[in-house]
Amino acid sequence: MIGRVAGALAVTGAAGLAWGIGIERTAFQVRRASAAVLPAGASEVRLLHISDIHLLPRQTRKRDFLTGLAGLEPDLVVTTGDNIAAPDAVGPLIDSLGRLTEVPGAFVFGSNDFEAPRFKLPVKYLMGPSGGSGSDGADTAALPTDELRSALEGIGWHYLEERRVELEVAGQTIRLRGTGDAHQGRDDYDAVAGPAADDAVEIGVTHAPYLRVLDAMTADGLDLILAGHTHGGQVCIPGRGAIITNCDLPPSKAKGLFEHEHAGHTSLVNVSAGVGMSPFAPYRFACPPEVTLLTLVPRADPM
Repeated sequence: MIGRVAGALAVTGAAGLAWGIGIERTAFQVRRASAAVLPAGASEVRLLHISDIHLLPRQTRKRDFLTGLAGLEPDLVVTTGDNIAAPDAVGPLIDSLGRLTEVPGAFVFGSNDFEAPRFKLPVKYLMGPSGGSGSDGADTAALPTDELRSALEGIGWHYLEERRVELEVAGQTIRLRGTGDAHQGRDDYDAVAGPAADDAVEIGVTHAPYLRVLDAMTADGLDLILAGHTHGGQVCIPGRGAIITNCDLPPSKAKGLFEHEHAGHTSLVNVSAGVGMSPFAPYRFACPPEVTLLTLVPRADPM
């Protein structure tokens, strides 16, 4: 009896792994949501949120998916980091963006924009948040971060780490501020901190949605915060969701749009489940890869 149960579990596990590697990891989706952050009477703004591409040049399906995103006709593109997974992926990344390079954009980096991913036992991921890359003393290979930044700035996108920028998008003034990757302790929100003004939409951008960053941005009254890093849990339990977020965000908020409250303020937060994953963990389960098309709409008129 025990042998039969063990055999059934082994078959189920193998089938799940085959699905995660062979099917779901390239079952790319566009998640659509609306965020009521614009003033009354304003025209809608289509914001495309991309995260965690982890691109390798050979990933043709992923590259085709990215190229096709221009068909969504976004007004603004924001990427929240972990764009590449190999030193030779910068050129293919820019090529894959296609006509998105003609759209206003902004970006921050994640740890895998600085250092190449490396092998980790999957069980370690399920045991709790990892440290930053190289935190366990293992050697890591540097990625061409300066080349990546230059390439993205070369298409007119704005680097936001500890920086602010103001853009006119679809007739709306949008102010963005960003931080470095909190998972590696690169964040310095104090460099861009300050109360949000009421004459523009204020958006915070960060890679890893650690509570210290979400709390600080929310306390400043930002309308919307964009983050990635979690991969939506990557391996989820059907009907229950993520097991872990790889940060201090609760698993129930591993992906999607939700409200975050702190210090008497409320911000909308969108955590992207991301387009890719580490090449050493090329699978997803009950958590397909995604981008988010956020339609920014007017707030409801007060009664």
